[in-house]
Formats: sequence, C-alpha cells, structure tokens
Amino acid sequence: MNIRTATLQDIDQIAAVEKECFPAAEAATKEEFEQRLSHYADHFWLMFEDDKLIAFVDGMVTDQEDLTDEMYENASLHQENGAWQMIFGVNTLPAYRNHGYAGELLKRAIADAKDQGRKGLVLTCKDRLVHYYAKFGFENEGVSESIHGNVVWNQMRLKF
Repeated sequence: MNIRTATLQDIDQIAAVEKECFPAAEAATKEEFEQRLSHYADHFWLMFEDDKLIAFVDGMVTDQEDLTDEMYENASLHQENGAWQMIFGVNTLPAYRNHGYAGELLKRAIADAKDQGRKGLVLTCKDRLVHYYAKFGFENEGVSESIHGNVVWNQMRLKF
C-alpha cells in the first residue's frame, strides 16, 4: 500500500470514497473537497492499492481548540501554522475495512502533526467509535457542539 498526500487530480477518487463511506447528510461534496484541496492538500493522507484510492484521512489546521461545523464548510479557515490538526474524515472503502488501513493513515497523520510542532489532533466521532480512537491515544472530551449531519458527535483529542 502506498501513502501520500493529495493533489487536485485526486478529487474524483476522494469524492467517490467519501460518498461510499458516509451518509449523504454527513459526506463532503466534490465542490467542498475542491475547496479543501486548494487550501490544505498536504493535510489529506491517501492510501492506494495500485492506482485505486482505498482509504484517506483529511482535515485542516487551526489555532482554535475545538472542531466546529464552520470548519467543514469554510476551507479558508485553515491556518498552516496552527496549533491543532483537525481530522474531518477517516474513510476506508467497505471492501478494505478491518485490515488496519485507517489505523496506518491515522498514525501517519499523528506523526506528521507531531513533526510539524502541533499541540495535537482533534476529531469527532460517533459513540461506537470512541473506543477505536482511544487506541491511538485520543481522549473523549464529551459531546461536541457539532451538529454536522444532524448527528451527535463526541470530541476526541490527542495531546502531545
């Protein structure tokens, strides 16, 4: 498996994987990904099997401590020298799940954030995934203020 950061040429595969991994109310659109890639393509970690995108992790960097719904919608909020790496999505195509691919991508995102001098990473997840992210050192801070996709989210933080 090959891991690299994204380019705008990856847009169609990124949008297709997102659509397969999240319900429509939660999934980012191709247009939203175009904006994200134009502002922070280096904060997309992509995993390929040959030329096929099978998994990715993405998110912006900011000095804000908590992940907000506005961050999903406004890519210009990205601050390249920000203190916190936000994680918006952890995506693995269903046929490739349960092989540790998402974990490899998360470890890469964590290592990169550490190397870049960030304070840590923040993500939100549903109740059933709290235990999964805890394995990587994320701590549950309770229910997030996010109402993205009309879902209840837990905010998880990994501090360095």
